[in-house]
Amino acid sequence: MNRAELADFLRRARSRLHPSDVGLTAGARRRTPGLRREEVAQLAGMSVDYYTRLEQSRGPRPSRQMLTALARALRLTEDEHDHLFHLAGEEPSRREATGAHVRPGLLLVLDRLHDTPAMVATDCGEVLAQNALSRALSGDLLARPPRGRNMIRRFFLDPAAQELFPPEDRPQRAREQVAGLRAVAASRPADPEPAALVAELRATSPEFARLWDEHEVAVRRAATKRFRHPAIGILELDCEVLVNSDHNQQLVIHTARPGTESYERLQLLRVVGLQNLAPTDP
Repeated sequence: MNRAELADFLRRARSRLHPSDVGLTAGARRRTPGLRREEVAQLAGMSVDYYTRLEQSRGPRPSRQMLTALARALRLTEDEHDHLFHLAGEEPSRREATGAHVRPGLLLVLDRLHDTPAMVATDCGEVLAQNALSRALSGDLLARPPRGRNMIRRFFLDPAAQELFPPEDRPQRAREQVAGLRAVAASRPADPEPAALVAELRATSPEFARLWDEHEVAVRRAATKRFRHPAIGILELDCEVLVNSDHNQQLVIHTARPGTESYERLQLLRVVGLQNLAPTDP
């Protein structure tokens, strides 16, 4: 691990970003250009002290998970992402250099969607990035251990995750999850990721196994969904799924129709979300 080079690279990457580049407000006048250390730490989901020590060449060797979080927080390109790994003494795997790396342009779009819940996820359900309103609606998934960031796995294996939906909607949500995963698995027969997820869920979730055997298939597209929030109530949101050129990452956007009760509740969610009243693990 080259601590001095890593520290210099982090400082320079931080200095070139403006708060508006990452969906933050600038606030009071700044003495120096770029993001503050606490802002990078917030975006990466780490303590300010930990990030400060990295910039001061005295921090411990960051984990691969932490390096990936830093690459997203600093909006690094794929080449810069790999360079960050090399400086930390890690060899970036093929998956982390492509499939799990969110392009800076896609993150820029996500940052601009400040008034509607939005996230970037793989077609296998791995959440890669969320904006603030998405975290307020469904919890901060990136703060969970890596296995807890997959929406499909959580839906079938974590009972608390199903609480995000009204009880009467859950059977349909389950069918959609299985049908979508079947479409992904069939389109990438040589890819071990969807196959491994299917095998795991068939072995651990009787509900998933039953639905899988029904052989329903559906590509994830636009839909209308209802969400439960303990402080806001039911929100009926239109879901749009935008697929990138590689077809393995999706920008998922939830909007409420103006003039509806859900629209008013979504505006209220912006307030309670900023006050940290949203559920941390629905």
